[in-house]
Amino acid sequence: MGLLRSETMKFGMLVLPVQDAKKYVEHIGKETNLQFEDMNSRDMRRPYRKHVQRIDEMERILRFMFEEIGRSGVEITKNRVNEFLEGESYKLESVEAELQGLYSNFVKFKDNNATLTLQRNQAAEEAQVVSTAMTMLTGGGPSIAPTVDEESFEVSAKKPLVGADELAGRLGHLSGVVLKADEERLARALWRTGRGNTFVKFEPINEKLEDPKTGLPMEKSVFVIYFQGVGGSMQQKVMKVCQAFGANIYEWPVSASAATARHSYLKKQLEEKTSALDAYKNFMLVEMDELLRPSPQNPVGNSTIEEWRLFCIKEKAIYSIMNLCSGEIALRVNVWYPASDEASIHALLNKVNSGSQQGAFLTPDKGFGNSTPPTYIRTNEYTEAFQDVIDTYGIPKYQEANPALLTVVTFPFIFGMMYGDVGHGSLLLLAGIWMCRNSESLRYTVPALFTGRYMVFSMGIFAIFAGFMYNDFFSVGLQLFDSRWEDKNGDGNFTPLYDVTNSGGRGPYPFGLDWAWVGSSNELLYVNSMKMKLSVLFGVLQMIVGVFLKWSNAFHSRNLTDFIFECLPMMTFMVCFFGWMDWMILYKWVHPIDNPPSIINSLICMAMGQQDFFPFWDGSVEIAQMLMKFTVLAVPLMLLPKPFILLYQHNQSVKNKGDHELLRDEEVATAGHGGGHGHGEEFEFGEIFIHQIIETIEFVLGTVSHTASYLRIWALSLAHQQLSLVFFQKTLTMGLEMTFPSNGIMLYFMFAAWFGITCAVLLGMDVLECFLHTLRLHWVEFQSKFYKAGGEKFAPFNIRKLVTPTGDE
Repeated sequence: MGLLRSETMKFGMLVLPVQDAKKYVEHIGKETNLQFEDMNSRDMRRPYRKHVQRIDEMERILRFMFEEIGRSGVEITKNRVNEFLEGESYKLESVEAELQGLYSNFVKFKDNNATLTLQRNQAAEEAQVVSTAMTMLTGGGPSIAPTVDEESFEVSAKKPLVGADELAGRLGHLSGVVLKADEERLARALWRTGRGNTFVKFEPINEKLEDPKTGLPMEKSVFVIYFQGVGGSMQQKVMKVCQAFGANIYEWPVSASAATARHSYLKKQLEEKTSALDAYKNFMLVEMDELLRPSPQNPVGNSTIEEWRLFCIKEKAIYSIMNLCSGEIALRVNVWYPASDEASIHALLNKVNSGSQQGAFLTPDKGFGNSTPPTYIRTNEYTEAFQDVIDTYGIPKYQEANPALLTVVTFPFIFGMMYGDVGHGSLLLLAGIWMCRNSESLRYTVPALFTGRYMVFSMGIFAIFAGFMYNDFFSVGLQLFDSRWEDKNGDGNFTPLYDVTNSGGRGPYPFGLDWAWVGSSNELLYVNSMKMKLSVLFGVLQMIVGVFLKWSNAFHSRNLTDFIFECLPMMTFMVCFFGWMDWMILYKWVHPIDNPPSIINSLICMAMGQQDFFPFWDGSVEIAQMLMKFTVLAVPLMLLPKPFILLYQHNQSVKNKGDHELLRDEEVATAGHGGGHGHGEEFEFGEIFIHQIIETIEFVLGTVSHTASYLRIWALSLAHQQLSLVFFQKTLTMGLEMTFPSNGIMLYFMFAAWFGITCAVLLGMDVLECFLHTLRLHWVEFQSKFYKAGGEKFAPFNIRKLVTPTGDE
């Protein structure tokens, strides 16, 4: 039915032969639109749960393998959804067997890698310990022993240590390796344990170390601790502290010659372990290469491992759908589908039925029973983003008027009124064009920009249009046409060059604001008045259109009560007061009046019943008084009749029903088929009357506040203009006034600074601010006049949508 109302939906039962059910569900998910209902929700019977559990395990293995491949830094070919859907022919059992075999090998490889990495780390750490010992034992420079100051607990440097031979008889020592981040904490703990009777020296390890479990780089340091006494309780205390910090303890060489010999041995060990580790990594890359190549079954598709991931998603979704079906010999399931797709669904089933002994068939129901049809609105790439804006507020009820039909135009238009600037609008338009040209690259990387690309494009166009209407180009007026004002005497007093009496002479400026107003002393006063009136004009117009959409809902549902006692009074209230206000604005613009009356004063006199001594024309006061009477009369018409009419209709239905029908309705209600004032439910007149009071108050007071709320269009436009004035005119003026030897370089710098601020503030924060205020005007001010939402979105089984990346993967 287009964008105004959702598609006509039909309800039916789909019957599938159990032996070929998977094949039918797969074709349905690829080629048509069917929403499945859960037939086993009460007993929670899930006949294919074991298949789902197997696929869950396969997905766990795939996540593990993706992590391992990701650590190697190789690229996986992804995002070829069309190729996968066209060329995929995998079998669950074969893919499961291959994954389990690869997983077993990968786990062994990972354990082997962890062992090799640990051995290499140990060789590198001990080699660094021995190297530090060689430096100290051969006297290669002073050995500084940091310890902890008693007062501040900070690491401080002590005097050089004496040689190891002299210390051997008096001090015990312990050496090892600890994380670099734990140096200070270890020194503190040793000071407290030894009560200041320990000396510790740290030397950073320059060798590259990796965590055996995660593969992440580690920074470690060699430490050597000296303490009083050899062996005994002190050594045990120091050992426990080191173990608490996870330090690796290595033997400290007893002499320089022993250190040299040990260091040579460890160097060879380190080279062997590094060579073995590199060979392992090369072997892993070779194994991964098989997974990174396209599958032989789909040579132009994704990497094999990505194909398996998409296959698991598809298979799991199919078995999840089959879990919703009931029956053993034949699977039965209730489905929703668009009425316009019924013929194509039958054709698809007949095509798949060919060659099968038992075929599938779809049996439509005549009605909906006690179920509420889902809402299905067909969109294209342009309207999709605007429909998402509406759906974020609430899903339209089944065949309720959809605000997106008008939002496609009004949303970028009102945004343009707020953001109106030819310069900034052009930059926004260029951003939208870039998004459209690079849509395919954005589809999987930044889906939000892909969906909203046409919205940004439209907002840029309307911002440029409004910029021409305001004659605003980076806060500079554009001299597109000859001005209709002239300063004849050069004293700043301009005289009009057009027919101000509107009697057939030369007309005003052809389009938008005359550039002569830019920079004038009363520019702000005039432009503010114009933009405020434009905001109110378009605001009231949009709210009136909203009431018309409420009319369309009443016509579509054939609800005469709503039309007469809600729609007509609402339109009367809106047009007789706020429409009259708009009429006065337009009349004052196009009719020259010697002493123009104040619109605000006229509205106050109209609402308060006071005498208006400044009429717009003879008889305007009487018209205003008559319209005010209609406005007041509309309020009780909205409030009182509808609840009593509903009460009368309920009493008549109860009187006309027999006892058998009442009993049947009670049984249906007891079956748990939900809300609303339906059959078998108690009619609460008090609740309905209170609800009508709330609806009336919300409309009357809301219309007043919503009209004022549209002034945010003027406020945002003024804020944008002033920001642009500051960032453009002032910045360039300062650059011109500054005197530097290289004035051209300075101007270039000032322009770059201005452009950067423009992109950050006016193309970032200000665009977002205008977007959010436009969103508010549509969600609250516009949609509150007719839109109830509360629908359920049509969710067909769609394999393409399931396997398409969302940007978070």
